[in-house]
Amino acid sequence: MNASTVVRLVSGREIRAKVTSKSFLLATGGLLAIVVLGGLLIKVVGTSDTLKVGVVPETASLSSSVETLAGKTDIDTKKVADRKAGEKLVKSGDLDALLVGTPTKLTVVVENDLDATLESVFTALSQQQALAGEISSLGGDPDKVAGSLASAVPTVKELDPKEQDGGQVVAAYVVGILIFLGLITAGQLVAQGVVEEKSSRVVELLLATIKPWQLMAGKVLGIGAVGVLQLVVVVAGGVGSATAFGLLDTSELNLGATALAAIGWFVIGFASYALVLAGLAALVSRQEDVSSVISPVITLMVVPYVIGVSVGTWDPENPLVVWFSRIPFTSPMVMPIRIAGGGVAAWDVALSVGLSLAVLPILVWLAGRLYSNAVLRTGDRVSLVAALRSEPKSKN
Repeated sequence: MNASTVVRLVSGREIRAKVTSKSFLLATGGLLAIVVLGGLLIKVVGTSDTLKVGVVPETASLSSSVETLAGKTDIDTKKVADRKAGEKLVKSGDLDALLVGTPTKLTVVVENDLDATLESVFTALSQQQALAGEISSLGGDPDKVAGSLASAVPTVKELDPKEQDGGQVVAAYVVGILIFLGLITAGQLVAQGVVEEKSSRVVELLLATIKPWQLMAGKVLGIGAVGVLQLVVVVAGGVGSATAFGLLDTSELNLGATALAAIGWFVIGFASYALVLAGLAALVSRQEDVSSVISPVITLMVVPYVIGVSVGTWDPENPLVVWFSRIPFTSPMVMPIRIAGGGVAAWDVALSVGLSLAVLPILVWLAGRLYSNAVLRTGDRVSLVAALRSEPKSKN
């Protein structure tokens, strides 16, 4: 049997065991539910500040003007059959205001006080209609004048950077959290699987027919495939929710690039961390000792995650965030957060990917040597130096 077939069989065994487990199904379902319900919550909360204005047939022509004059304020106009029907909607709270009368003589119907934002909008609208009436009486074209007024805007120079897009901030948070949870979970599964086979002596039977590196490669690939599957399901749920609920209608977020970046960087991060964790886990023979050998790697994962979600989500061009997004091991946590925030140059992403891929051959050699030299040695913990120096005892 050739090496690729062996690796495929080992990885297939890992995939079947993990995908059919209750823990995988519950974790994936739970994450998917959190993402979808989170999107629904954002939709509900986000639309709570939208002001609703009713227009009767006589004032329906003013709908676009109302929404234009609103500027950055969210105002939705709704056509109602007549004033009586509109007043019922105002009393029930379904409308914040009702615009009746005629374009030249407007009346605003409200339940109690008129919202300050709506007051300014309706005042500007009344002035606009009055101006149009005066222009018409003088023989001018009101539409032409309105177009000239709309285009007559000052040039704005911002001294402070603009407020970051809310959709980008939320996406950066979600991407950072999902990648961190996915890498932590999958990485620990690799380490625990190595020790489980070693402590049960299953590894001795397996290595009687296959080579150590083939067993390690199959395990890493299998668990990695399961991790990617889980992430794809959750990301797809997030993308579907954002699209269905219209969460990104006013956002500059590049949803496709963000989703692909999350999956791609998860693959790179998992390959980096899983190889190291597999090699280190082979140094011990008991599950109780796993944490002692993988804790430095877990710490290495936590530091960039904290920097990414606490700083990178709001300031993706912060120098510390930028450098962490380029360094191997930290880039899988930080670069996707920067990508979600937008504005990352293609050369920057290519540099980060290239550096991470460049260290993979070294990690493959290091992990393979640790695994081969330590996985058959039971009992006390094997020191890192001893594992690196000793020669493999198996002829396979």
